[in-house]
Amino acid sequence: MSSCLYKTSLPNSDSLTAMRQMLSNSVVSRHTKFAYLIAFDDLVKLAAGRPISRMVLMEYRASMVTEGLSAATINLRLCGIRKLVNEARENGLLDPAEAVRLTSVPGVPQSGIRLGTWLTREETRRLLAAVDRSELIGKRNFAILSVLCFCALRREELAKLDSGLIQLREGRWVFADLIGKRGRVRTVPIPLAAKDALDEWTCAAGIFSGPVFRRMRKGGSVTGLALSAWAIWDVVQTTAKTAEIGHLGPHDLRRTCAKLCRKAGGELEQVQALLGHEDLSTTARYLNSTQDIQHAVNDRISL
Repeated sequence: MSSCLYKTSLPNSDSLTAMRQMLSNSVVSRHTKFAYLIAFDDLVKLAAGRPISRMVLMEYRASMVTEGLSAATINLRLCGIRKLVNEARENGLLDPAEAVRLTSVPGVPQSGIRLGTWLTREETRRLLAAVDRSELIGKRNFAILSVLCFCALRREELAKLDSGLIQLREGRWVFADLIGKRGRVRTVPIPLAAKDALDEWTCAAGIFSGPVFRRMRKGGSVTGLALSAWAIWDVVQTTAKTAEIGHLGPHDLRRTCAKLCRKAGGELEQVQALLGHEDLSTTARYLNSTQDIQHAVNDRISL
């Protein structure tokens, strides 16, 4: 059993590849896997052949701070390294006492709540109006944006959306038993405008089963393959640029839906259920509901 993450002063490529693969296998989420592997590669580059000790990890942490990375990014990468250390310990490759020392490297404190980005009602209408629905791909993209704006789905959920999930419950259309982050299951109501957009796309594309949103060939025909989460990101960014909105991602539309629901009088618990948050405090932080910048308190100052 080793007393450091790798024994030799100059680890060979095979051992590094094995460690990298072990880290990759330890997580399921593709995005978490991607972030953790970036952390591993950056750490190996900084270590320059030195065994990974607590001193090297503190140096890695300091380098990220100097680089100006956000506290959230730094803490995510340190979490990836802790995951690697724990996997090495569980597999008998690292001494438990050394594992404790390595995982004791503190994260970077983050104070306050990030405001985030969301659209106003008028901006949301402008975004949807920017889609040219005369062609099949436009009908698909309009349906994608409509579901994001009206139903607050994550882009990964949207990419995996199956036709069988669109069901009638209590006299209205819903995405039934949608499996979200960390395996949490929820049912999401589909407003009429979003359902109309879905029907326009699926009827035109002849989709009655399988993935709802699919890849298309250059000639305009529809394949049987589901659209990737990154392709959905591209649809949002491209349409936002057309609407002259600026930088916008799918998660901003999820936040937009939540904000508009809250501003329309929706209860916090209902917004929580729509988003699929486990804890109500997460939803409160997500909405930053303690600060209303549209009706800011300092607007009332008269000097």
